[in-house]
Amino acid sequence: MEHLDAFLLARIQFATNMTFHILFPTISISLAWVLLFFKLRFVKTGDQHWMDAYQFWVKIFALTFALGVVSGITMSFQFGTNWPGFMNTVGNIAGPLLAYEVLTAFFLEATMLGIMLFGRQRVSERVHTLATFLVAAGTTMSAVWILALNSWMHTPTGFEMINGQAHVTSWLQVIFNPSFPYRFSHMMLASGLTVSFLVAGLSAYRWLRNDRGADVRAALRTGVYLAAFLIPVQILVGDAHGLNTLEHQPAKVAAMEGIWETQKGAPAVLFALPNKETRSNDYEVAIPGLASLYLTHSWTGEIKGLNDFEGKHPPVAPVFWAFRVMVGIGVLMLLVSWLSVLQLKPWQRLSPNQARRELQDWQARILVAMTFAGWGALIAGWYVTEVGRQPWLVTGVLTAADAASKVPAAHIGLTLTLYLLLYAVLLSAYVSVLFYLARKGTPTHEGTPTTAALTNAKEGLSHG
Repeated sequence: MEHLDAFLLARIQFATNMTFHILFPTISISLAWVLLFFKLRFVKTGDQHWMDAYQFWVKIFALTFALGVVSGITMSFQFGTNWPGFMNTVGNIAGPLLAYEVLTAFFLEATMLGIMLFGRQRVSERVHTLATFLVAAGTTMSAVWILALNSWMHTPTGFEMINGQAHVTSWLQVIFNPSFPYRFSHMMLASGLTVSFLVAGLSAYRWLRNDRGADVRAALRTGVYLAAFLIPVQILVGDAHGLNTLEHQPAKVAAMEGIWETQKGAPAVLFALPNKETRSNDYEVAIPGLASLYLTHSWTGEIKGLNDFEGKHPPVAPVFWAFRVMVGIGVLMLLVSWLSVLQLKPWQRLSPNQARRELQDWQARILVAMTFAGWGALIAGWYVTEVGRQPWLVTGVLTAADAASKVPAAHIGLTLTLYLLLYAVLLSAYVSVLFYLARKGTPTHEGTPTTAALTNAKEGLSHG
């Protein structure tokens, strides 16, 4: 019983660390590209408000990057303390991929970040722009290596087992395993959506505080238009990802859909309370045949049920509900972004009176409420992915139970409690700092008034 308790606590601890960590790379990956967009617009147009937007958001990027690095370190410790069986079994694959991430991506990001933050007045504009591009490329390259490893754990290929250890037979097959293209695309789009709503939400917050300079309007439109473009693409990629998951991890799909019996013309379960005791759904509300249609693109397509995987399928309720939270937030993102696009005008110079009417306050409040919607969808989707892999740590190769250590439950429980307290404080501080920066507004550059300040001054003169 103590071993079972320790195993469960170890899983919760890793999930806690992973949940906290993933919040920050998800922002830094796409925010780096948004910063590059701001910088390129400034270089092309010479309009100061694009640089104002860059200077505001680069501070948020630096803070996010730092928290991502620190929170990532704690996860690596757990491979040795709580999950020694993981590296003992697949370390020949996981070790090099993690090392490649550090050597080819992290060092590049960390070096170029210094130029982004402090070097603009010390290097040419072209070099500063290049540094911004290299940081963005580095964040994406980090994601490539990490998602290659994670995808391989779901759909392992390109290896052979020798004396209980995995050895690579083809690095191309390891990296470009069957689920990698779908998982990478899905994650990059999730990152883009997270950042688009973050940018739109904080810009809308500034808008409501009457900080309505051209830099705020430019960032607001960037966030809204980016979200409106990405969410339909994410829906299409999600569909392709679902078909891939159905092929390689049918038990996960059965848990997502709450389908217990193998059947043709499987219904789409809108609401239910999965009952693991009776192995059925209570209070089910479903649309006949719809699950088969969107999973197999046929009304009569066959979907394997959970009862075909008894003892080898994930816990149903967490996967079932996390999937619905992810989809629900995605639909909300679609509605909010497209309604906002209808209101916001394309990039153009607007007078203060026109700008004041560009976005209704109630729409701005909705965008503020959606500031961290991307995090909600991201975490729900990550739980679907990772909990849905259980009981496997590496599908068909290593179970989570076989990889666990013998650390006493009390020790894991103590560190878990400390992690939870620390992460609660850090997350609260992070969100507070973001809104503090939004209240403070755009920084000045070498004594030059911000675009917002100039706009307010002009308004005062006109009314005077």
